[in-house]
Amino acid sequence: MNQGLSQLGRQLLGVWKQLGLNQRISIAVTGIAVLAALLGIVWWSSRADLALLYGKLDDAEAARVIAALDESKIPYQARPGGSIFVPSDKVHQVRMQLAGRGIPRGEGVGFEIFDKPNFGISDFVQRANFLRALQGELSRTISELDLVEAARVMIVLPESRLVLAPQQKPTASVFVRVRGNGELPASAVNSIRLLVANAVEGLQTANVSVVDNLGNVLSDNQDDSVAGLSNNQLAARKNLEMYLAKKAQGMLEEVLGRGQAVVRVAAEINWDTVTRYEEKYDPEGQVVRIETVDDENVESTTPSNGGAPGVSANSAETNATASATGTPGLSRTKKKTSNNQYEINRTVSSLMQNAGGLQRVSAAVFVAQRMDGAGAERKPVVRTPEDLQKLRRIVQSALGIQENDAQRPDQITLEEIPFNDQPILEIAKQLDQQEKRQYWMELGQRLIFPALGLAAFFLFWRAFKRTRAEDVTLGIPLGSLPGFAETNNNGNGRGKNGNSDTPPVVTIEVLNHLIRENPANMTQAVRTWMSRNTPTK
Repeated sequence: MNQGLSQLGRQLLGVWKQLGLNQRISIAVTGIAVLAALLGIVWWSSRADLALLYGKLDDAEAARVIAALDESKIPYQARPGGSIFVPSDKVHQVRMQLAGRGIPRGEGVGFEIFDKPNFGISDFVQRANFLRALQGELSRTISELDLVEAARVMIVLPESRLVLAPQQKPTASVFVRVRGNGELPASAVNSIRLLVANAVEGLQTANVSVVDNLGNVLSDNQDDSVAGLSNNQLAARKNLEMYLAKKAQGMLEEVLGRGQAVVRVAAEINWDTVTRYEEKYDPEGQVVRIETVDDENVESTTPSNGGAPGVSANSAETNATASATGTPGLSRTKKKTSNNQYEINRTVSSLMQNAGGLQRVSAAVFVAQRMDGAGAERKPVVRTPEDLQKLRRIVQSALGIQENDAQRPDQITLEEIPFNDQPILEIAKQLDQQEKRQYWMELGQRLIFPALGLAAFFLFWRAFKRTRAEDVTLGIPLGSLPGFAETNNNGNGRGKNGNSDTPPVVTIEVLNHLIRENPANMTQAVRTWMSRNTPTK
């Protein structure tokens, strides 16, 4: 095998010596290109896929993370902006390892300040360290929010005294840096205030102020605001208006298309809480409640003799009465009394009406004008009044508005106007171009190495085609053939070490062997020999 390889090497060296300068340069360049392409493919396939470990670290934190990675012999890549990348399959493992070592620590100093024992420090220093640790832990916790890039917390605690003044209450201030200079939603602000208030003893939510990096006060502690409404009432009104507008606009966009309608709703809400107590009497509806009947008969006897002197007239009247009754000196009294008590019909009602009743709804609806054509040939198409009325009824149904309702004088304004969609079209065109550019870049990255390989093969094939067949030594030397060796041994030719100048003689066996190996090359060789042996005139 070694003899075959050495023989192949000698043949290639012989071919190289017979090539011209241009052919040698072409083959060399092609070989270098193929080698570079292979090395590029190997490097590209063996390159580690990096993922973000930590981002936006300050210099001190980044230095600690890099030192820990160097100590653990983990490959990494540090980029500007405090970003550190590691292999994607080791991201979670490295984070857990660094978290176990307390790296990175985050903003400020946390409760790790108490890890080292400090003997002999005063109560003031101990209290100050506790306040620093509490502020640092709150800052780190708030920074974990998705919308918050960084945060700082300042807490003011009243001094511990035997008699605590009622006006001395804990307060806190929170500074947040929002990602992308965006707007922090009200829910996140309330969460931050509630988090800080529950972490500090005696701190109320109203005593926590939140400020962003643009100088906006995100926590408004005023009791009254626009139109005398509290913050909760304004938030409720805003949510109701957004809900109604979104519902109506969603229905219109289902009909007209996305971005073809704009709806804004103004809602008036009754925030009065009414408790009504009503008591009515009906004199016509009398009902006997108590009925009492007393029947009394009284009999008395009066003696006929005697009496006071000088009362002769009275005696005569009494005698007449006695004669009339038939019984001298007897009197009878009969008495009947009825007592009725009536109950008058009474109606008692108690009504309690909570706040939040909807008094009025006003909606402004803008519908985009229909356009026919594309580009410079776009022309507006005006909708008919029937179409606009249908759209109006859709909005009425979505908002729950009833026509000719005296209790709720609702109002809807629907207008068809041309929208300024030129910026949107330009942005869409730019996005389309970027998407196409990105597609071609990815396609080029995938096809660049196969293209390099094809180009190298083309150059090699082109150089090979330009080489003349008679300039390339094909096959093996005649001296190494068995037939040539036998001829040489018989004395019919020149041996390897012989001194005869007689040219080698190709026997029939050698010629048959060459023809069987490569008939095309043998035909070319015979033609060459014949052309060389032909005498010139």
